[in-house]
Amino acid sequence: MSHLHTTPTPATRRRAPGRPPGRTAARTLGRWLVSFAGYPLGGFAAFLTTGRVDDPLAALAGGLITGAVLGGVQAWAMGPRGPRALAWCLATAVGMMAGVVAGAALVDYRTDLGSLVVQGAVSGALVGTAQAVVLAPRLRGLALVWPIFLSGTFAVGWAVTTTAGIDVDKQFTLFGSSGALVATLLTAVLPLVLNSRPSSRLAS
Repeated sequence: MSHLHTTPTPATRRRAPGRPPGRTAARTLGRWLVSFAGYPLGGFAAFLTTGRVDDPLAALAGGLITGAVLGGVQAWAMGPRGPRALAWCLATAVGMMAGVVAGAALVDYRTDLGSLVVQGAVSGALVGTAQAVVLAPRLRGLALVWPIFLSGTFAVGWAVTTTAGIDVDKQFTLFGSSGALVATLLTAVLPLVLNSRPSSRLAS
């Protein structure tokens, strides 16, 4: 009697169980929640470097620093299934720079609740537009929704920070920790959607 030898085929190996979807989603959310620190860290770094956002030059430099820090933290949080880190950092930095310059100038650098909500909406829209360019290869038409969503998120972030009693009269580039936590929770949909889609970064 001959002995039968079976060799696992590539298809068989692909059916091997991996990490449960629930655990993957929980890990993704956990990393993204940590990324909320990027908002106050970016804003504080800009404030230490450029001071108040009370003229176009301060807005430009402060927005660039804030966006670079936030983009870097978010790129880490999204991990290997997220966009390329350099592209995400650049998009966030350029978008934030343009957003703070345009938003602050539009409200004449005022810091009342209504003005900061408008500034946040403008900043979020421009950051979202820049990030959507990076997201488009993965999300396609869905990426067009991101600027609108982020515009609303930044507006809410400024509203939360202002009503929480933070000293917004110091003219920061971005809202503080309270608004950052809300913004992080609202945008948690992004890493979850990216995690469910193929990533070119994982292709061999």
